[in-house]
Amino acid sequence: MGRGKVELKRIENKINRQVTFSKRRLGLFKKAQELSVLCDAQVALIVSSSRGKVFDFASTNDVNEILNRYRQSCYSSQDNVAENETQNLYQEVSRLKVKYESLQRSQRHFLGEDLEKLRLKELENLEKQLDRTLSQARQRKTFPGLYMQTQMMLDQSEALHRKENDLEEIHKQLKSELEEREKHGDNDDDEALIQGRPGGEPTVAAGASHENISTKTRCANANQQEPTLHL
Repeated sequence: MGRGKVELKRIENKINRQVTFSKRRLGLFKKAQELSVLCDAQVALIVSSSRGKVFDFASTNDVNEILNRYRQSCYSSQDNVAENETQNLYQEVSRLKVKYESLQRSQRHFLGEDLEKLRLKELENLEKQLDRTLSQARQRKTFPGLYMQTQMMLDQSEALHRKENDLEEIHKQLKSELEEREKHGDNDDDEALIQGRPGGEPTVAAGASHENISTKTRCANANQQEPTLHL
């Protein structure tokens, strides 16, 4: 019979706990040695008992060598993360610096400085922008009420445009519903023609039924008139 399943919980008996610790520790070290031999790996184990006694195992006979390699690996990964963050911050700073320089250059152009380096197209765009800004400033200063009224009219026009779009959507929905109802109404009229209308003239189905009844009556009368042979 096989061994029963061992329940994993703390061993209450101190002697049994110490014996189990020694056996399991030796078994763990043996498995680590087999791993290092079979897979040509460098393995280091550190085990501390409940009494504070430390046991170690190293496939290279030097635990510190493997631990130093582990520390270097951890520090290098942290250094990579820090380097990536630094690079991202540097890129963000460079982008903001370029934007700041562009704004400063535009400000100098508005003040009439450094215009010699601009092309004709850029000068024309700058002139249009200055005219538009100057016109808006004059309207605000000279006719503040007119400017506010114009702005209000533009807002109302935009609101009416949105309302027009909403009404068009509602009109499309109502039109589609009306078409569906008209289709259903045509189907109801066809059914009424087939089944007949109450109080009206007989339909095709009613006439066919009347002809079937007349045919059955003539057949019955013919059977009654035929002579019967008695033996």
